[in-house]
This record gives sequence, structure tokens and C-alpha cells, in this order.
Amino acid sequence: MDKKNINNVKLGSNVKIFDFVNLYGCSIDDNSKVGAFVEIQKNVTIGKNCKISSHSFICEGVHIEDNVFIGHNVTFINDKHPRATNNDGSLQTEADWAVIETRVKKGASIGSSATILCGVTIGENAIVGAGAVVTKDVPPDTVVAGVPAKVLKQSKMNLAV
Repeated sequence: MDKKNINNVKLGSNVKIFDFVNLYGCSIDDNSKVGAFVEIQKNVTIGKNCKISSHSFICEGVHIEDNVFIGHNVTFINDKHPRATNNDGSLQTEADWAVIETRVKKGASIGSSATILCGVTIGENAIVGAGAVVTKDVPPDTVVAGVPAKVLKQSKMNLAV
């Protein structure tokens, strides 16, 4: 990876980053792995022992704790009302909107092609099914799936690492 692509990025020890990854202004902790064709934006934090699969998009305001799995093509969103322009027709800038943060707690897993709307928390050891659209908080130790995501079952998963 070219050094200019990792400016302002804090990397822990033994972090593995594959080719064609766009990182800027983020933090990735020890032993985490980032697959190809992933974008991780500024002010994102990723904990230890995480796996971020290929083609995922992790936007500003997302905080991922330790031992989290992010499947292929997972998309996070940080704006509830995205617009290209203001009411007067001028292009929006960063000053025209506010980031809404999202949290993924320790041990959670998010299946491929899931979309995570902003402002939610995915609880410890929760599982989000492939293709789900998460619109509200996911309780710890819960499996959710569907559009919008609904609880399928809740059980102690005991995934201690």
C-alpha cells in the first residue's frame, strides 16, 4: 500500500490491510484485518481482532469495538436526510449537516450486504443477517434479519474470546 493512502491513520500492531483500500483519519487497533476495496473514513474507530470483509463502506461516525465481524459489502450510513444541495441550490458542505454516530459493540457480527442506518447501536454478540437493513438498536445477544431488520431470536451466545 502506498504511504500517501495511510496519512492520518493510526494502526495498531499486526494490522493486515489488503490492496485497494481507502483509509483516512481513522484508527484500527491490534490484529484487525481489512479486506480489499474497503473505504474507512475519518473519525472511525475499529477495535482489536476485527475482520472487515471486502467492498465494505465504513463512514465517518462509526465506532466498532473489539472482536467484530463485518461481512462483504456492508454499508454504514451517517446522515438521516442526505441532500446534495441546500434550499438555495448551493452544494452542501460539511458545515451543512451533522454526523450521526453508530456503534457496533464487542463481538457483534454483521452479514454481507447489510445496511446499517445511522444513530443505532448493535449490541454485544448480536448477529445481523445478510442483506438486513438495520433501522433501530439491536439488543445484545440477539439475531436480527430482514428489511427492516426484526428480531428472530435472542439467546446467550457466549462467544468469549
